[in-house]
Amino acid sequence: MSATTTATNQAAADLSEKQSRILRHLQENADTQTYFKSRLIGDALNMSAKEVGTNMPAIRDGEFNIDVEKWGYSSSTTWKVTA
Repeated sequence: MSATTTATNQAAADLSEKQSRILRHLQENADTQTYFKSRLIGDALNMSAKEVGTNMPAIRDGEFNIDVEKWGYSSSTTWKVTA
């Protein structure tokens, strides 16, 4: 196992259950989608948009195989996710 994989696994272990679910959702969909609205992530994961927004900084600031950037604030916060 590489040092990067070990660091990613350790960072993922430090996430809460909600943060892990959000991260998994983003990782599974980042290949086919770039922009994610908090409201739609919440709908997919049975969370509120506020719960998603509250938990996203841990994912954005963590060392994972995706990059997350706060992108817009229209009807709900939009996140730009790149693999």
